[in-house]
Amino acid sequence: MSGIYLCILVLEMSSIIKCLMHFSGFPVPWLGNVMASRHSVGDSTPFLAQADDTEDERPRGPESQVVDDEEEDEERGDGDVHILTGISYRHSFAIVMILFYVNLLNYMDRFTVAGVLPNIEAAFEIQDSQSGLVQTVFIVSYMVLAPVFGYLGDRHNRKYIMCFGISFWSIVTLCSSFIPKEYYPLFLFTRGLVGVGEASYSTIAPTIIADLFVADQRSRMLSFFYFAIPVGCGLGYIAGSQVTKTAGGDWHWALRVTPGLGLIAVLLLIFFVKEPPRGAVERKSERSLTHTSWGSDVKELLKNRSFVLSTLGFTTVAFVTGALALWAPTYLMRARAVLYEDQQCDQPICNYKDSFLFGGITVVTGLLGVASGVEISKRYRKINPRGDPIVCACGLLGSAPFLFLSLVFAESSLVATYIFIFIGETLLSLNWAIVADILLYVVIPTRRSTAEALQIMVSHLLGDAGSPYLIGVISDAVQRGKPDSFLLKFRSLEYALMLCSFVGAIGGAFFLATALFIEKDRKRAELLSQGLVTDADSPEDRIVVPKRGRSTKVPVSSVLI
Repeated sequence: MSGIYLCILVLEMSSIIKCLMHFSGFPVPWLGNVMASRHSVGDSTPFLAQADDTEDERPRGPESQVVDDEEEDEERGDGDVHILTGISYRHSFAIVMILFYVNLLNYMDRFTVAGVLPNIEAAFEIQDSQSGLVQTVFIVSYMVLAPVFGYLGDRHNRKYIMCFGISFWSIVTLCSSFIPKEYYPLFLFTRGLVGVGEASYSTIAPTIIADLFVADQRSRMLSFFYFAIPVGCGLGYIAGSQVTKTAGGDWHWALRVTPGLGLIAVLLLIFFVKEPPRGAVERKSERSLTHTSWGSDVKELLKNRSFVLSTLGFTTVAFVTGALALWAPTYLMRARAVLYEDQQCDQPICNYKDSFLFGGITVVTGLLGVASGVEISKRYRKINPRGDPIVCACGLLGSAPFLFLSLVFAESSLVATYIFIFIGETLLSLNWAIVADILLYVVIPTRRSTAEALQIMVSHLLGDAGSPYLIGVISDAVQRGKPDSFLLKFRSLEYALMLCSFVGAIGGAFFLATALFIEKDRKRAELLSQGLVTDADSPEDRIVVPKRGRSTKVPVSSVLI
């Protein structure tokens, strides 16, 4: 099976590279010969682009249907879309800006703790495994509450749900900064309550963007929205380390930055964000979409193979990013202590430079990775409609060896380590906006918040809810029974973090499997959104009728009297 995946990856990587070179204007003669040899044996489409079904009049791959739908969305025009929503394009973009700002604050708050983790370890006198719990309790709370807010977000006013969550998160974050060092369990409890804010927000915000834009504009707005993840993470590291340094080593002040900014976010949501109608920009039938029970929604989502497989793939992304986000700055500090033994000190953080540098790299690689992922998938989709999951697979499989090399070289060269981290994080960041876009176009509008919630629950339950703690446990197990030293602490964390590379490779396989079903699930979601079929209809229960001079398929029930 691994050999099959390797062959698929090689063939599709060549297609992606050719596509990029074509749009960039660079000649690729050797790659052209390779592609020509593939076409000469009768393979005129990418390996994973075979049609799910065929037409009676002439062969048509699934890409033709996708192109038809995208052409209709483009022909509709910006004006028509925003007439349907009742919100102007300028106002819609302003809403996306506000949602970006709130997302930025969420991730900035989450990773402020990672930037000052050695200070927290020293203050509460805890080990690596207990340090990992700081992130784990937050993720568990976030994961458990996500389905609750997903259910509410599909049925009630989304703006006010977000306002409540962000207000609660800001208050709890501020309170956590005043907890004395004798009450570490209470500190863990307050960090867990912070998950309320992010659960109320991250399950809902992408669905609002989906109800404001269609086609390529939706992909661009989602990519802009997800820029907040790497930028927020990087700012969290930077704010955590620099505010602590300015405050004379008092890490509590680092947790008092985001609550005030959270109040501004609530005011912006109240006065400038307008609730768009669900699914109005996608509906092409007089029959409106109706809500079904939560149990029915979950049952239908579990039947959606693209949703399930892409969620498992994203779970591995969450595992890797969760582990690196918490432990990478600490690992780099320990590597510096080993490399420069003559400069060792007894302070919790001997050098704030590593948190600052890692934060800067996270910002740049995130921006570069998210933007590149959206552009590559957009262009690659034109020659292979299953390009989105394939780009995600290539990103994960490509990042794994570079992250592994960053650990191997840390003992001998921090420069090489930072270079490999830069490349690995860039490839890892290709996934963020693409995975969100996949969910939005394979799930109908009235189930999207529930789908977001389930994806969050699964990805965090099996991903970053446990990975920071697991890394800490492995590190402590390696150290157990051995004399304490800087080298031992560095080496134990190195061995533990190597697990991330193997998990990332598994994620690439899940995304390759997603590519096998993506087109069928996308077409079914489009027909459901347009009111042309219902959940009870079989996707094969369709006949061929003319559509703008070309053949297509519609449900039998829609044409029979």
